Amino acid sequence: ATTAPRIPPTRLALHHFDVSYSLQLKDLWPSVRAGLLCEQKYGALLNNFSPVDHVTQELELLNATDFVSEAPKKAQRSQRGAAVEEAGREEGRPQEGSGKGRTVMQAEVMTRAETSPPLRASISSNIKCYTFPRGDITRFRPARPDTLGLLEYYLMDAASLLPVLALNVQPDDFVLDLCAAPGGKTLALLQTGVCGHLAANDISISRTKRLYQTLHSYVPKEIRETVSVTSCDGRDWGQLEGSTFHKVLVDVPCTTDRHSVMEEENNIFHRRRTKERQMLPMLQLQLLMAGILATKPGGEVVYSTCSLSPLQNEYVIERAIEIAETQFNISIHVEDLSHFQTLFQDTFSFFSDCRLGELVLPHLTANFGPMYFCKLCR
Repeated sequence: ATTAPRIPPTRLALHHFDVSYSLQLKDLWPSVRAGLLCEQKYGALLNNFSPVDHVTQELELLNATDFVSEAPKKAQRSQRGAAVEEAGREEGRPQEGSGKGRTVMQAEVMTRAETSPPLRASISSNIKCYTFPRGDITRFRPARPDTLGLLEYYLMDAASLLPVLALNVQPDDFVLDLCAAPGGKTLALLQTGVCGHLAANDISISRTKRLYQTLHSYVPKEIRETVSVTSCDGRDWGQLEGSTFHKVLVDVPCTTDRHSVMEEENNIFHRRRTKERQMLPMLQLQLLMAGILATKPGGEVVYSTCSLSPLQNEYVIERAIEIAETQFNISIHVEDLSHFQTLFQDTFSFFSDCRLGELVLPHLTANFGPMYFCKLCR
């Protein structure tokens, strides 16, 4: 009997995405598809444990900017502009009363603009990540070690920082990174400089080794020793250390859409991994439930994936909220993160029709993502 021709997993992945994502994203899919199939864009997460002044100067000369610190300034400028326009329109209307009344009203409009959610939204200013402007496909040079041997920056998909920014770590918070390897988000959590205690876990021992390597390359020994690195099954964490943490990041295994259409190696669309792929939403749900149970009452969980799939994103969130309520009597509410779209619209392309949470779409001029993230408050 003749065997069926072997179809590469990258082709299988693309076919699968063509069928499902064209229904979900409709007219946006061709552009997102092109982004997935082109070279990914990176950001340079500055290492605050290394002297960074010369690096920031070098990056700024190359026309890169720190998208984290720039975002609130840009949002403020655009809101002020909108407020001036609104005040101008009010000025143009027939008014009763004196000019002084109009001036007071204009001042009120400006104040409203300055205190509206995107500007009050807390963004950790200690995290600095440089990106090149939209349409600029310059590559960052590899990071170099400083005099202590620590690397100056970590190259990562800049959209991967959004879940960490959404977590909004406060001084002395106990923080858990439940699926931490290879360590980019763990490193970003350490860059905030405020974690009271950080636990970084990953079920895979080989991936945990990569996490150790990342910490060793970027973090001084005295800080590394404060991080508790474990290789447990994250699904059991709620039983191991329930109601312990103020903030939990649950960055789950997923179909890693970009990797799946580009790389043959370790591709979840290999035929032998079909069952594993089909079980992903169940695994994701179990990990999110463990994250919720590990959180103190009043604590917060951020769930994230690098997939466009609603089955791995919104549906997992909805089911977790339902289970938390019915089986554990825990009431969860989803925090509105729509201000992230306002803050970061110059850097990322967001999907405007996401039912819960936020989704960064790959786009040829801003080829970050995909990155889904949603914040839950216990």
